[in-house]
Amino acid sequence: MTPPAAKVLIVSASMGAGHDGVAAELARRLAAMGVRVAVVDVLALLPLRLGSALRWWYRTVMLRAPWLYALVYRIFFASRRAPSGRARRISPLTVVAAAGLNRVVRRLRPSLLVPVFHVAAQAAGHLRSRGRLAVPSVVVLTDFAAHRLWLHGGNDRYLCPDAATALAVTAATGRPAFRYAPIVRPGFAAQGAPEGAPGGSVHGQLGLPDGDRIVLVGAGAWGVGRVVRTARALCRPRYGGRSGYGGRPGPGDGPERGPERGPESEPGTGRYVPVVLCGRGERLRRRLTRLFAGADATEPAGLALGWRDDLPGLLAGAYALVDNAAGLTCREAFAAGVPVVTCLPIPGHGRDGVLAMARAGVSVHVRRPAGLLRELDRLAPGSPARAALTTRAAALFTAEPAEALLLRFARPDGAAVTVSRRSPAAARAATAARCRTG
Repeated sequence: MTPPAAKVLIVSASMGAGHDGVAAELARRLAAMGVRVAVVDVLALLPLRLGSALRWWYRTVMLRAPWLYALVYRIFFASRRAPSGRARRISPLTVVAAAGLNRVVRRLRPSLLVPVFHVAAQAAGHLRSRGRLAVPSVVVLTDFAAHRLWLHGGNDRYLCPDAATALAVTAATGRPAFRYAPIVRPGFAAQGAPEGAPGGSVHGQLGLPDGDRIVLVGAGAWGVGRVVRTARALCRPRYGGRSGYGGRPGPGDGPERGPERGPESEPGTGRYVPVVLCGRGERLRRRLTRLFAGADATEPAGLALGWRDDLPGLLAGAYALVDNAAGLTCREAFAAGVPVVTCLPIPGHGRDGVLAMARAGVSVHVRRPAGLLRELDRLAPGSPARAALTTRAAALFTAEPAEALLLRFARPDGAAVTVSRRSPAAARAATAARCRTG
């Protein structure tokens, strides 16, 4: 039975839309089960508008200088040493975020804290390890690759997207880790349509012929990554020189300079029509619209869409998703039964995430755009490759739902169950046993 007085505080971050999307859906599910839920943005807890400045810096660097983020990630995120205990060095950002989080906890008095962003996980672990947080912290890890800043031994438990991540987290922190089913909205569930079958209503809405094989291309909420190269490899070869790729790079080009050379700069064969999800990246959308229109096209070589609220319908009519960040859109494609191919990932956590997904067997990673057509052909409807890939992705949803795991840790009096501090070896053994059985 649901603990009647349980209250959960979810700590998200308005970095793009993925973390907030997970937080909103998790809050909806918990509320439907009778739990009182509050959601806060950890960036809003930082003083002097530091949260807004941090978001602006990250967005600007990802759009303009991704090499700089790759360097920052390598130095500060990718260390093999897991932060744990009082001896570890605490970043000033963690200290400031922890102070703001502590104020919110005192005001709202939750029985359970649930960070879904790495800065929030650091802040909660910091408070917990110093005895300043009386309620347990259960981190919902939204990445397949758990970088250093997700990890803090002060947190009580971790919920992880797959067994490999859970084992890695327990090995690094000594804390128990559990697999959880991807947190996506109900509308993304596969509707039982034939695999890869063109969705007539979707094609009509987009103004495309019913027979077109739509390949959605994800660029996140901000329209980041080398999306132009990916789209060019897929689009119909019907554009003129006016939409060529020469000149200075623009949004979606990444770090490349000048025109591309070699076979992968050639347009696609027309077997697939890229529909690029540019999010709120208006400059990217305008650039791709020019590329797709072409001087001598009788029909668009592809489509560039802005922010869409009808993604469940778009996925229902899609042949495949090509993504560059291993984020929430990939989980939504898994739920819809749409195969996921990754290519030209964004640096740092994006690259680590797409490689981890490929190792898990739930997506296919293509190193260069030139290989996209071959991989998409291999994933034809009815093919063993497509069936195997989507079956492995669907198996992620057989894990216990995150909301059920969280409720397991709450007592009827509204307090939360504190996990015993096992030895690291015992924690690793328990996590391994759970991964084998569940």
